[in-house]
Amino acid sequence: MVVIENDDLRLIVLSNIKGFGKKVDERLQELRGETKSYIVPIEEARFNNGEGKVKINETIRNKDVYIISDIGNHSITYNMFGYEHHMGPDEHLMDIKRVISAIRGQASNITVVMPLLYQSRQHRRKGRESLDCAMAIQELQALGVKTIITFDVHDPNIQNATPCMSFENFYPTHTILESFIEKETLDYDNMLVVSPDTGAMDRAIYYANMLNTDVGMFYKRRDLTKIVDGKNPIVQHEYMGKDVNGKNVIVVDDMIASGGSMLEVAEELKKRGASKVYLVATFALFTNGLDKFNKAYKDGLFDMLYTTNLTYINPKLKKQKWFYDVDCSRFLSKIINVLNRHQSITPLLNGKEEIVKLINEKKK
Repeated sequence: MVVIENDDLRLIVLSNIKGFGKKVDERLQELRGETKSYIVPIEEARFNNGEGKVKINETIRNKDVYIISDIGNHSITYNMFGYEHHMGPDEHLMDIKRVISAIRGQASNITVVMPLLYQSRQHRRKGRESLDCAMAIQELQALGVKTIITFDVHDPNIQNATPCMSFENFYPTHTILESFIEKETLDYDNMLVVSPDTGAMDRAIYYANMLNTDVGMFYKRRDLTKIVDGKNPIVQHEYMGKDVNGKNVIVVDDMIASGGSMLEVAEELKKRGASKVYLVATFALFTNGLDKFNKAYKDGLFDMLYTTNLTYINPKLKKQKWFYDVDCSRFLSKIINVLNRHQSITPLLNGKEEIVKLINEKKK
């Protein structure tokens, strides 16, 4: 008997993640022993008044469609009323909805791959304010999306907003640590993982578990009487955990926005005698530029920053000698391959055995 695979997988890659989407396509071809592309050609039009539209140039009837979009890519521009306009998250989300509209219910299944989840930091309500993340994923569900794939979401509990829709939140920890172990030569028996705040503690514990090491945490004491840039300013970082003196420390968080908090933690660790300080974040946004990090690196506050290519990275950032971006295209291709073939995702959720093996080989 000849087993014929179901040829139903299709990728719709928006222009805001074109390079990464192409890598995912290539990795899928390698996994499946194929030579043809799974990417569906589309047209994304943008008019001078800011309106847009999407046209799909290939049939997707009865196909398993994966829409891949980076809502954090601020480098996409277009001319609006004679001015250069940079697209923001709201416009990227609207383009996802345009693709779904263009599909017109013809696909057998629609999955939205949003590595950086839209408005993930606006995940809970404090007083009279909007609940943007929940509204967005509820709207996608209403439009016919069956699954959302995202990475290291700010608060995994946001999936409770759509209890009847599949919400797959993956952590790129294994992929990041593989690159870290390959690049760094360290005493892995003298390591410590530190969370920069209480919110990132679960993530820090996960990293510590993978590395078979201890974990510490900083508590952000804030001035609740003031609001600066939309939040209460940090007065002091209080540390709780094992002594960091002489330790190689990894500070982990989901994202770096301005990066001020992460650098303050690095400075506190150095004051406490940490030998080396490595910063790890799934998403590096750098909303306030690179000057503070360049200065902190020159001052010896940290040794290297590891992040992923799951969202847009400024070309200037890539040139910094303290920066290393981890390619997660193979990881996403494995996720899509498994889901398309209706297999279990459990093997993709933890790779501790492989990490332990890599560390042992490094020690030798």
